[in-house]
Amino acid sequence: MQTQDINAVLSSIETAHGLPNGMYINETMAQKEREHVFHKNWTALTCGKNVPHAGCVMPIDMLGIPMLVTRNKNGEIKVFENVCRHRGMILVNEAKRLNGPITCPYHAWAYDMDGHLRATPHVGGADIHDHEAVDKACLSLNEIRSHVWMDVIFVNIDGKAAAFDDMHSDIIDRWAEFNRPIYHSGSDSSFSLTLNSNWKLAIENYCESYHLPFVHPGLNSYSRLEDHYNIEGPGHFSGQGSYVYNPSLDETGRTFPTFDNISNKWDTAAEYLALYPNVLLGVHRDHVFNIIITPDAINQTTEQIEIYYADQSALDDSYSVMRQKNSAMWKEIFVEDIDVVEGMYKGRSAPQYDGGKFSPIMDGPTHYFHQWVAKQMAA
Repeated sequence: MQTQDINAVLSSIETAHGLPNGMYINETMAQKEREHVFHKNWTALTCGKNVPHAGCVMPIDMLGIPMLVTRNKNGEIKVFENVCRHRGMILVNEAKRLNGPITCPYHAWAYDMDGHLRATPHVGGADIHDHEAVDKACLSLNEIRSHVWMDVIFVNIDGKAAAFDDMHSDIIDRWAEFNRPIYHSGSDSSFSLTLNSNWKLAIENYCESYHLPFVHPGLNSYSRLEDHYNIEGPGHFSGQGSYVYNPSLDETGRTFPTFDNISNKWDTAAEYLALYPNVLLGVHRDHVFNIIITPDAINQTTEQIEIYYADQSALDDSYSVMRQKNSAMWKEIFVEDIDVVEGMYKGRSAPQYDGGKFSPIMDGPTHYFHQWVAKQMAA
């Protein structure tokens, strides 16, 4: 980014422009963004529910880096490069539960769930399984720094970010009441969407409620624009809250069980925050959700949506229809956003577009995200 572009974004919202077009459509900028935005921060990778038991492994590529998520016998989740230390072979090609070690399909070097190298068959010749030049203690899998919060697995690729709990202490404190077990029911609470757009535009759209009357008329009929408030965190998150959360997903008026001992604020409140760079979160008295935003390409984004419930009893068959209705409701809302997120991406090819004008009242959370990205790129 040019200095003048950064200054335009970092100005007060009354005079600021948004991020320049190149930040959305320029491949060179996208490469720099990977380093400055994703590698240096805590980036959302996947969810803990995808490795539910000891011995579970899950391969996943993030920004072209092959990674492997494991859960060890103590229930701890770790993330490694999905690469054997011998000849660089990919270790695992599909999610599974292993009964034994992680074994390379090339020469059968084997690692435990903590990444330690345990076996090197024939490394010293036929039936000689050790060699003084091959020090197993020095050849563990390359670990990628990770942290789990609200079942989202975050990774810090360059290993230099402040501790997750320190960097994100404000949102952790804000939502301390939700820092407890949450329960995922499986396929009826999970879906994904593919958008032909740059990943940042999905974040920007989620941050603000300004578009509700125009893009979500159904939602706006009971959760109106005036029922929302802006949230701007100290440097790492922004979004919106609602004063009127009051679901009824059953014709009898039955609702899901709620979190125990939650404060009265949440009787009618709900909050929706983007935790930078790439996860969208929503909390309610009876369920929470996360949306991991993955930049598959400069012009393609995947949104993976996972819904969790406050009480394990909500996973019972008696709530099956309600869970399906809840997922369908959220999917309908998120699908309604696709046209505008894709339309904004097409608009970034207009050469005279200067990043846009913000509403000082309605666009604060989105401007906050633009500023954060600009600061990462400037650094």
